[in-house]
Amino acid sequence: MKRIVMLGAGIVPLVLMGQDSLLASGAKVEKLQGGYSFTEGPAADTAGNVYFTDQPNDRIVRWDARTGTFSDWMKPAGRSNGTYFDSKGNLIACADEKNELWRIAPDKTVTVLVKDLGGKLLNGPNDLWIRPDGGLYFTDPLYVRPYWKRPSTSQQPGQFVYFIPAGGGTPRPVATDLKQPNGIIGTPGGNTLYVADIGAGKTYSYAIGGDGSLTDKRLFCEMGSDGMTLDAEGNVYLTGKGVTVFDKTGRKVEHLDVPEGWTANVTFGGEKRDFLFITAGTSIYGARMRVRGAQ
Repeated sequence: MKRIVMLGAGIVPLVLMGQDSLLASGAKVEKLQGGYSFTEGPAADTAGNVYFTDQPNDRIVRWDARTGTFSDWMKPAGRSNGTYFDSKGNLIACADEKNELWRIAPDKTVTVLVKDLGGKLLNGPNDLWIRPDGGLYFTDPLYVRPYWKRPSTSQQPGQFVYFIPAGGGTPRPVATDLKQPNGIIGTPGGNTLYVADIGAGKTYSYAIGGDGSLTDKRLFCEMGSDGMTLDAEGNVYLTGKGVTVFDKTGRKVEHLDVPEGWTANVTFGGEKRDFLFITAGTSIYGARMRVRGAQ
């Protein structure tokens, strides 16, 4: 069925594929803040505060879960894109300015985790997920940036998904047959990894091996995604034209319209982790949910 909900001065259709919406009762998608150039890479800390990137303006912005206020947290920020918090409270960032992977400590001290691979630059780390034991997966699609001081062609043999074991090490390609991997997220137990092949318009699921290997590749849904997240019920949230939600079987269960040209990424934040935080174009949107985030 379809229900119409009010969003500011506009009307935004919310399509419900089943009986119950994932939104909290009476909740709606609302614009929280505008005035950015392109918002991306949201990640929530243990208190539910969300850090996100405004890549063209080379900054990381912090949203306070208690007050709802926004403030610049780090600038410059290596043209960071996707981010994720590790178990020690460090913000791991895909620093696209020099195609690196950074660890940013709470005091903003930067450690470069990955500078290159085989002496050659990566395409540009885009999104990442850290599994429970600290092993890290990241996607490396090629998006040529106007601020690069490097050749625009790829220096790597393809656009791959890489794994770095807990404790660090050289990135190892673990998925090499995708056209353009982008969004990535794993289940809290560390058993399943979802990877969006935005270039092919598909999302796949994989079984995660202890050594970081990915097996049992399965088509999850016929939709790619820029960013993605999971809720505690196992639903997978994909982005692009709004936010589209699939249950763990790959069945579409809900779509949340967002009045921007492109919805880049999404995560769960807030003090109870029940607030869907959406980065979309020049703005930030959010909605209170009846479910909590998976992590």
